Amino acid sequence: MFSDDGIYPVVTNSSSNNGITGYTNLNANEKGNIITYSDTTTSEGIFYQPRDFVGYSHIQGLYPKVFRDKWNYSSLMYVLTCMRKAAAGKFDYGNKFNRKIASELIIQIPIKDGKIDFDFIDKFIAEVEKRYTIEFKVKNIEIIKEYFNVCGLKNYELSSEEKEAIELYNKIEWGTFNVKNLFGKATRGKRLKSSDRIDGNLPFVTAGETNEGISAYIGNKVEVFEKNTLTIDMFGSTKYRNYKYGADDHIAVVHTEQLDKFSSLFVSTAIHKSSYTGKFNYSRNFYAKDADELYIRLPVNNNSIDYYYMKILISAVQKLVIKDIILEIQEKENIIMSIIK
Repeated sequence: MFSDDGIYPVVTNSSSNNGITGYTNLNANEKGNIITYSDTTTSEGIFYQPRDFVGYSHIQGLYPKVFRDKWNYSSLMYVLTCMRKAAAGKFDYGNKFNRKIASELIIQIPIKDGKIDFDFIDKFIAEVEKRYTIEFKVKNIEIIKEYFNVCGLKNYELSSEEKEAIELYNKIEWGTFNVKNLFGKATRGKRLKSSDRIDGNLPFVTAGETNEGISAYIGNKVEVFEKNTLTIDMFGSTKYRNYKYGADDHIAVVHTEQLDKFSSLFVSTAIHKSSYTGKFNYSRNFYAKDADELYIRLPVNNNSIDYYYMKILISAVQKLVIKDIILEIQEKENIIMSIIK
């Protein structure tokens, strides 16, 4: 039914993405410019469909009975918002929002001279969307600026060196190196029980993926590790730290602070590939001594580690990631603007 090059949206019981699960080349069986809802889920699945679509079973459509020429995007969006508000929190998968409930739902809409005030609704929705559009664009601009500020970039265009680094990746010569020989002995953090932690500003790193392993911000006097270093937790998961931090005894710190940021990021990936293999778990923890015994593969040039290549390559990867994020933000913005228009 679904097709990558489908023309018509397929509206299902989904409560996200306007109820659209995919697209099809089958003929549309429902007309656009109506409100839809599923009679097997909750009231969160009430949507406005601007164009003709294919409706799954259990998808109900609200077709106007009166003032048919007056019902447009603005008035239907107003009604749909009122329906969601009237039904909010009253239904779940045990008590489903269905056709009978929808037909008996009481909503309040503006009237003038005893009739629905469509002119007011049109102006009201237009003003709301104008404000939303401005806020949405401003927020997206702020997000994009923040990405550039954090990364110290002005744009995501690749330099000639960065393009060359990507092109050369499959031709690079690699060497194998011991972590201890490169960066000295790894340091093990010290245990600090949750009950003994004092609230403060220092990130305290423990084992786990949630919040990059930061379990608290403390004010205790503990060993403070320098930024631009790497941590490996008890499971062998490696992370780059661009800030000063404390660490518990399930953390091994690899001292890459003498490298530039991008080279450290490259090394963190190389170490993670070597350490995060499934070998380490609750029964067999990863410790600092295990970090000292790790061997990693790094690019070489003239028999020496090519830190310059690492720097350029990671810089290119960073720009490409930011580019993808920004294009995704812009795509979502365009979709929302097209629906509004």
